[in-house]
Amino acid sequence: MSSTIDHAKCVLVIGATSGIGRHLALALANLPSRPTVIAAGRRVERLKELETTNGLKTAQIDVAADGKVLKETVDGLIAQYPDLDAVVIASGIQYQFDFLKPETINLDNVAREFNVNYIAVVTLISLFMPHFLKLSEQGRPSFVIPITSGLALMPFPTVPNYSASKAALRSFSISLRDQLKDTKVKVIEILPPLVESELHDEQGTTPMLSKFWMPLDEYTEKTMAGLRKGDEQVAVGTADVVLKRFKGLDTSFQTALTFGDK
Repeated sequence: MSSTIDHAKCVLVIGATSGIGRHLALALANLPSRPTVIAAGRRVERLKELETTNGLKTAQIDVAADGKVLKETVDGLIAQYPDLDAVVIASGIQYQFDFLKPETINLDNVAREFNVNYIAVVTLISLFMPHFLKLSEQGRPSFVIPITSGLALMPFPTVPNYSASKAALRSFSISLRDQLKDTKVKVIEILPPLVESELHDEQGTTPMLSKFWMPLDEYTEKTMAGLRKGDEQVAVGTADVVLKRFKGLDTSFQTALTFGDK
């Protein structure tokens, strides 16, 4: 029987102070297996609320920090929680860019968005990998769970860099899963549709998008069902519709090499 999130003993959710990350952290803590859940993020007051009100463990993490700081943070977490066997990376930022008005393009935001949504995630996964591979050698399963987006499959024009960053993370996740196929480290990609989120508040798009987005409670329930089922790609709503269009594509490297020979 394949391992599912129900087998996890200790789950770290990075980006747990709001939105999808917060709701998943709370749902994971309520699994019948009762894993230890560590909610991580930047906002201290929200972490304190998760700890005092909801009984979660907490850790302050800024994914935009440099690699040295992230390594110290990861090493400290592993030392404090040696049973840590799952990491959900839900942190992310989103900006709008209009290249019809190139004078408005903030290149610092382009770099920051790609760093938070992709480079930081890859960095964190690489830092946790020695620990997870050690668990694999001991016969224990572990779980790497990056959150991409339905926009990784079908980009939205007003958020081109966000869409590209999520597409990069999806591509990385597919490659990582193939590299780890002979280990007990399981890579699970979560692909949300448009979901109720504070992500859109700064852009002023919440009033418009709230007419179309999936409520967080509904999204969380459906995503948890996929995680408990053991799906390697957990997509719901419109993201699931788009993903199904790709189901016939073989993402194996043998097929890629075959295509390359033509």
